[in-house]
Order: sequence, then structure tokens, then C-alpha cells
Amino acid sequence: MKNTGTLELAARGNREIVMTRDFDGPRALVFDALTKPALVQRWLLGPSGWSMPVCEIDLQVGGRFRFVWRHRDGREMGMGGVYREVAPPERLIHTELFDEDSKSRTPSGASQRYPMTSDLDLLTLSDIALV
Repeated sequence: MKNTGTLELAARGNREIVMTRDFDGPRALVFDALTKPALVQRWLLGPSGWSMPVCEIDLQVGGRFRFVWRHRDGREMGMGGVYREVAPPERLIHTELFDEDSKSRTPSGASQRYPMTSDLDLLTLSDIALV
């Protein structure tokens, strides 16, 4: 599976941003890359020096997930959420709560399409846009 490098951004209302990315790969593989810890730990990393020592996924409605990234200098960043809908490989809806932020993710549509909807406070969104 390959990220095609495309990213579409669209505002929906005052609190949501929809981010859609295209992947060159079958729907089942894209879904697995989002839901299987061994695969998530391979791609959901930041710049050089970061690892993901914690990647816990309980893939069922009401199940939780938790990710913690660690930099080689000891800094950590974590996030988690709760699965609201799980329909492999068609749809995955869950909340996301970063240590300092809140978002929701909703993949659906064609096998290569992954839309992510972020529900943000308007002031936060404005602050981000102005930075």
C-alpha cells in the first residue's frame, strides 16, 4: 500500500475539518493498517527519533485504543479513543483524545479513500490557521 501524496482539506461548519487522503491499495489493507497494532506501529510515527512503544487496540464497538509515542530524548506524547462503529473494511468511527486535544475519525467510501473528520473548537481552529 502506498500513500499517493494527495490530501484534501475542507471545513464543515465551525467545528469540523474533513481531511481526505488517497491510498494506492485495497480497502482491506487500508483498514488493517488503521486497526492492527503491528501495522500501526510501522507507519504512525513522526520524524526521526520517535517510536511507538504503546499501541493497544480493542477493535469492537465500545472498545478503546491507546497510542504513546516516545522520542529518544525521553519526551512522550499519547492519545486514545473509543470505537463507536466498526464495520470492516467499510467503516470505522472512533473518538480521538490527544493529551491536549480532541478529534474524531471517520473512514469510509472507496477502497483508497480515507476521510478524517476533526471536531475542533472554533477558537482552536482559528489559532491553528493563523500560526
